[in-house]
Amino acid sequence: MSFEYRPPPVNFEIALRSMIFFAGQVLSTLAFAPVVVVSWLVPYRARYALITRWTYFNVWWLRHSCRLTHVVEGIQNIPAEPAIVLCKHQSAWETLALQYYFSPQVWVLKRELLLVPVLGWGLAALRPIAIDRRAGRDALSQVLEQGKQRLASGCWVVVFPEGTRVPPGEKRRYKPGGATLAEKTGRPVVPVAHNAGLYWPRNSFFKFPGTIRLVVGTPIDSRGKRASEINRIAEAWIESTVERLLNDAAEGGPGSQTVDTAESPP
Repeated sequence: MSFEYRPPPVNFEIALRSMIFFAGQVLSTLAFAPVVVVSWLVPYRARYALITRWTYFNVWWLRHSCRLTHVVEGIQNIPAEPAIVLCKHQSAWETLALQYYFSPQVWVLKRELLLVPVLGWGLAALRPIAIDRRAGRDALSQVLEQGKQRLASGCWVVVFPEGTRVPPGEKRRYKPGGATLAEKTGRPVVPVAHNAGLYWPRNSFFKFPGTIRLVVGTPIDSRGKRASEINRIAEAWIESTVERLLNDAAEGGPGSQTVDTAESPP
């Protein structure tokens, strides 16, 4: 990519707003802890609806505390039936926001996350595809076995193919798990790109005001394609779209300016 990322300066207002958001996030997590425990008593769909109220609250709170909102392009590309989502991973933001548009969904994530108090309980209740990354080929088998089950039960499978959050302007090798699941099931792949890392940098306490742009691409028909080809098509679209979004922001294009209000997600 030609984009060179430079973290914006942090002033008093940004620091204060970020602290206010953090306080709300902590309080909401504590408030939802009993909900997570009780939710195990109800069917999965009802449990998912209960627990994801925490997600919706935090996206709403982010908009009002940090003046950070988002817009979506290509929402008409979302298939009627659950599929496999391959998404760029720059921030913690997309793990929240994607739940608005692909629901119910499960993530492919590290098994160790399930051990985190409160957060891990909530993740476990949502039936994620939890893998042991040290397992090598067995980890891919876990993705395939559990992914088929989740798709059959009506869940979207969300995969961050780079495996970790990557700063804006950088990329890592796209791992084959999501594309292989698509090859084996024949389900389409929905590529998703965004520029959230500009506003909520990875591993950062600070959130910066503005409008994140989330773009949903045309589904990739996986039938008759090998995993390597599916990955190549998805990677090319995601990376070129992310580059466009980053360059637009650098040039003061759409989504680069601070806004106070925005259309609420569905």
